[in-house]
Amino acid sequence: MKQRRFLFAGFIFLMMVSTFFQSCLEDKCDAERTFVQYTPVYLKPEAFRIDIQKESSRPLKEPGKIYVYNDYLLINEIREGIHVFDNSNPQNPVSLGFIAIPGNVDMAINNGYLYADSYVDLLTIDLNDINDPKLVDRQEDVFYLFGNQSELGYLVYFNETDVTLKVDCNDVRFNQNWFWERGDVFMAADNAAGSSTSGSGIGGSMARFTISSNHLYTVDQSTLRSWKLSNTGLPVNVDSELMGWNIETIFPYEDMLFVGSTSGMYIYSISSPSNPSFASFFGHANACDPVVVENDIAFITLRDGTRCETFSNQLDVVDISDPLNPNFIKSYPMDHPHGLAVRNDVLYLCEGDYGFKVFDVSDLEKIDKKLLSNHKDLNGYDVISLDNDVLLLIGTTGFYQYNSKDPKNLKLLSHIPVEE
Repeated sequence: MKQRRFLFAGFIFLMMVSTFFQSCLEDKCDAERTFVQYTPVYLKPEAFRIDIQKESSRPLKEPGKIYVYNDYLLINEIREGIHVFDNSNPQNPVSLGFIAIPGNVDMAINNGYLYADSYVDLLTIDLNDINDPKLVDRQEDVFYLFGNQSELGYLVYFNETDVTLKVDCNDVRFNQNWFWERGDVFMAADNAAGSSTSGSGIGGSMARFTISSNHLYTVDQSTLRSWKLSNTGLPVNVDSELMGWNIETIFPYEDMLFVGSTSGMYIYSISSPSNPSFASFFGHANACDPVVVENDIAFITLRDGTRCETFSNQLDVVDISDPLNPNFIKSYPMDHPHGLAVRNDVLYLCEGDYGFKVFDVSDLEKIDKKLLSNHKDLNGYDVISLDNDVLLLIGTTGFYQYNSKDPKNLKLLSHIPVEE
């Protein structure tokens, strides 16, 4: 369910502007079809433009992205806020509480300041006293969601419900994979889908926030924004680059940013950090697309579902030694790849409901022949590989930490389960 909500964001825009209807033949027939019904949820700004609250610990229920800062581990609770843990001992992470942030999905930390989204706003939170976080800045209407209406407020997300309908073949919905009815969107259930090192912290491959060269870089559905952090507590927006639609992820590598979208990978130079400049674009068939880079090699996962608009599930390998001319090396079929991480020629790849895989990528032409381990019992969404041989994995069943010194034999260090 969690992945479907993330992936639905860009696709809903297309449905709002589309009026496609497909006719059926005049035969007498009917069929039962299962759809996912998406009901819009609106919020008035006063409902989320409130002070952040430090609360007592709470269980994981719908975890999202993960972030590491020094000995602290942060786990997003989708649209609720951030769990904070003391992770100085990965075998025994200790909960320090929960920071309630309405509408939060993304985060990054620099010099003790947490940057987090709250629906359309960018928040800066002083974490120098981890037990007493303070909201020091709010910049309103920074990020694009789905627009707003004066009477209803911001359209912030969509509730999902599985609905089975008996549809006559003369009904326009018979052969459609989606339709719009009374303000709700119905999408055929079989089409609904389900690490980067920054200046001060480490985020996963699904991140939309990252820090490099004392700048915060953020992406939403369409725009790359640059924020100068010379006064750390008060980020200053110094550049905004309209990139198109269905922008998904961001990953820093040396003096470049790699931005994943459903249509391909954008490469930007940040040799001038306040003014990112477009270097090149590597296109692929429409698919959901996070990217990580090591040793001038980009690894890109493509998967199908909802707005991903494709039936491709694969790993693409691209040589980016010349950022102006990325060179495709090879594709490898996968089951349903999500987030990934690479370190020292070992690739860690989340396969969603299909598990979690570890590959030796020292020979880029034979990755499929060098599967080191396959953990089919794990539902992997995103992963971070740390330089102390600790591997962090988040999925629908919770958060896991492994000793990854031997990639063929990952050893579980700890598990924070999701509460049913």
